[in-house]
Amino acid sequence: MNFQIRTAQVRLISDEGKQLGIVSRDQALRLAQEKMLDLVEIVPTVNPPICRLMDYRKFLYEQKKKEKQLRKKQRATVQKEIRLTPETSEHDYQFKKQHIEEFLKEGHRVKVTIFYKGREILHKERGYQLLERLVKDLSGVGKVERPARLEGPRLSVNLIPL
Repeated sequence: MNFQIRTAQVRLISDEGKQLGIVSRDQALRLAQEKMLDLVEIVPTVNPPICRLMDYRKFLYEQKKKEKQLRKKQRATVQKEIRLTPETSEHDYQFKKQHIEEFLKEGHRVKVTIFYKGREILHKERGYQLLERLVKDLSGVGKVERPARLEGPRLSVNLIPL
């Protein structure tokens, strides 16, 4: 056991959580050895420092277990991407809209990108109209995170679940 307690007295808390009051450092160490526990300095900044009798390895094990449980509950958000063209047929539009709905219901973010090929870029308004229609159709399950933005030959919008 390596102890860094610098003061002669400590405020001691038992392994059951009861206050044992202010005792000498040596007495606290003796109590810890008798109960086969560790003396852990919890709050070193106060005078006298607060120490607790505990099984430190068990404490570390439980901390790791809690952290693991928290990591399990966290879920990394995944961004899905759906690509369209301004000339997308009605059937393809409905099919892709259905996929976007499923992604949003699962909690994923969706980036919808419209690719302009060749001279389609001259009629940008068709892509904007398609995106506006899509956003309006999906307003029940998602909302726009970032408005439509033209980046070279791509027009894209980000959707997030409600």
